[in-house]
Amino acid sequence: MEKESLKYTKTHEWVKVAEDIATIGISDFAVKELSDIVFIEFPEVGKRIKRGSPFGTIESVKAAFDLNAPISGVVKETNIALSDNLDLLKEDPFGKGWMVKIKIEDRSELKDLMDFKEYQDFVVIH
Repeated sequence: MEKESLKYTKTHEWVKVAEDIATIGISDFAVKELSDIVFIEFPEVGKRIKRGSPFGTIESVKAAFDLNAPISGVVKETNIALSDNLDLLKEDPFGKGWMVKIKIEDRSELKDLMDFKEYQDFVVIH
């Protein structure tokens, strides 16, 4: 997956849109910052998630963090393989390391997300 074509949040989630489905994960920057990831928790399929609200949790040896929904929608699929193999986040955060797929409720929410260049600038500043 080309990370240059994705949309990003200030909390380091990424979004890839294909028709009415958004695939969500966390950036390679976030994976490096978290370091040793030991646990991940996802919402149940069918759950409605709201933009800006936590949809799951990720824990490293350092701390636990909420995963925040970049857009609103209903969870259609979670990456069960990731729960069994957290190394996928390090190996391929923009591909096999995806977290959830949701049916998009409001496409206009996408306009509030950063493109790749904006995200890179944001990461450098922060």
